[in-house]
Amino acid sequence: MENSKQANGSRYYFDDVVIDRDNFRVRKGDQLKAVTPRAFDVLLYLIEQRGRVVEKQELFEQIWKETFVTDNALMRAVKEIRRELGDDAGAPRYVETVHKRGYRFIAELKDAPDGGLAFEAKAERPKAPELSVGETVTFSSRQAMVETANQPAAQTLYVPAPRETTLRIKYLSAKLKEHKAGAGLAVAAFVIAVAAIIYFGRSEKAIHSLAVLPLENASADANSEYMSDGITESLINTLSQLPGLKVMPRTTAFRYKGQQVDPQKVGRDLRVDAVLTGKVIQQGENLIIQAELTNAADGSQLWGERYNRKLADIFSLQEEIGKEISQKLRLKLTGEEEKRLTKRYTENAEAYELYLKGRYHLNKLMPTEVQTSVLYFQQAIAIDPSYALAYVGLADANRALVLSVDLPATEFFPKSKAATQKAIEIDNRLAEAHASLGFAILFYDWDWKTAENQFKRALELNPNSADTHLAYAGLLAVTGRHAEAVAEIRRARELDPLNLRASALEGQFLILAGQADEGLARLQQTFQLEPNFFPAHLFASIAYLEKEMYREAIVEATRARDLSGGHAEAIATIGYILAISGKRDEARAVLDELKKRSTERYVPPYNFALVYNGLGERDETFAWLERGVEQRDPKMLFLKVGPQWNNLRDDPRFQELLRRVGFAP
Repeated sequence: MENSKQANGSRYYFDDVVIDRDNFRVRKGDQLKAVTPRAFDVLLYLIEQRGRVVEKQELFEQIWKETFVTDNALMRAVKEIRRELGDDAGAPRYVETVHKRGYRFIAELKDAPDGGLAFEAKAERPKAPELSVGETVTFSSRQAMVETANQPAAQTLYVPAPRETTLRIKYLSAKLKEHKAGAGLAVAAFVIAVAAIIYFGRSEKAIHSLAVLPLENASADANSEYMSDGITESLINTLSQLPGLKVMPRTTAFRYKGQQVDPQKVGRDLRVDAVLTGKVIQQGENLIIQAELTNAADGSQLWGERYNRKLADIFSLQEEIGKEISQKLRLKLTGEEEKRLTKRYTENAEAYELYLKGRYHLNKLMPTEVQTSVLYFQQAIAIDPSYALAYVGLADANRALVLSVDLPATEFFPKSKAATQKAIEIDNRLAEAHASLGFAILFYDWDWKTAENQFKRALELNPNSADTHLAYAGLLAVTGRHAEAVAEIRRARELDPLNLRASALEGQFLILAGQADEGLARLQQTFQLEPNFFPAHLFASIAYLEKEMYREAIVEATRARDLSGGHAEAIATIGYILAISGKRDEARAVLDELKKRSTERYVPPYNFALVYNGLGERDETFAWLERGVEQRDPKMLFLKVGPQWNNLRDDPRFQELLRRVGFAP
């Protein structure tokens, strides 16, 4: 390593900054900066390794040594360095971030200026109280050990402090021992006073809410992503069982996937008290999980641990993490609650791994990915036929093939319903199974009362399930219970604030309730979360159509078509708007496009009926709606409330269709 430019062998100079290595001090200009020990050590190490990228792992090994921390501790240290030195992460002068690797010190060191930038003018220290070795100094009633600078370790002073403050005090004590013993009790008392200030300046707020962010896949194999995602989802589901603790659902948590996040900012954005972060490393049959729980109020580490286990021990590992967090948050569990916390849905690690792969592919919601997920769920069930969650996964995948991929309902919804019924047969208290069965009954059986009972049962078992509130809101909306539907979808959004579906569906339900302006306002907020979420654009096109703003309606429907890769409903909506706005030839061209498409793949009948209705061709419209009933097209649910069908409501044929779909005349 290149020899350092130093004055007196102990100081570094750059810009108007002086780093006093031996005395652990930093001066910028004429000000002494308050840099914590960890941040000082990080800065010092980066300076000594200047010009090269220092990997994160190297910093962990050099600065934290045997202490376990995650990336957040390092991020906090670098953030503190930048704050104290007036550096900018976007345009750095001193410390540069190298994405996904580490940090590099980029300032040029210089020789000591003439007579300058020394530390001789020392601030006067507070006068220490006279204390005896081993005396207990009482600040409130809490205590934490601090070793004195000039006494054996067995002789102690006491001061209130949390775990992190205790570690900092021990760090300072070790550094003090490197100096002359003359500092004595006065220095030790000063350290105690500082610790007390740190402690009592911290938030005493209890932890009532938590976000589990996607664990980073730190494995060499990118194909192990399913493991880190699956463990994250399992932790969310497990911690959601803890009483008195609100846990952000998967949908909101995974909005942060792949991002370098500041837990404090996440805490502010999601209004949670704590944030759990970490990483997963899979090496053959070995599994390493690192996790850290951060207090969102002040950025302090509440808990952190590193686990190195066999993949076969994954169940006990997740249970252990759940228990440790519940203990750290001082949550008192009843026997029943602890039983739920440690419940296993399978004892077979291979079946569990296949289930995780199934969920990973299903969550992508692309045709080939959903079909792949079906195979994984089936393999998990083949290994463990009593694996209830795998049956729920299989049910969800078959439902997605209809609702997201436009495949025939008559082929896949019966499979979805059968899988959920099997799951309930295995475990009648599985909330996800009741919710999934409610979906199948709603969209395929058109039995509103039975579907509602299943949703209510699911919410009784898990009242904080945003997905179940969302599904129940859909039932309320299509049956015309608009005020209840809006209240229910808002509850879903409250539980899952970054859930794009909940946000967009609230806009749709407001439009169905005749509140187009309010619906558009909500959809604009959805676009702020994600401008490329195609259902929101599709719903916006209907709102503009209701306001007779045809140009805007076409723009939104076209955007939905392009973003979805040609979703049939988006194409049909374009044709309907063109027809309503008088562009009949263009509307017929869209109809021809749908007919050609139907020779290659399934196109739900509802879409043809929509364009024919826009053209005013009633006989063709009713012919296609008849096919929709026969083929159990899920979009038929919207006949009662969809404004596109208002022109047909006085036709006896339409009233008969409503009856057959399950709506009483």
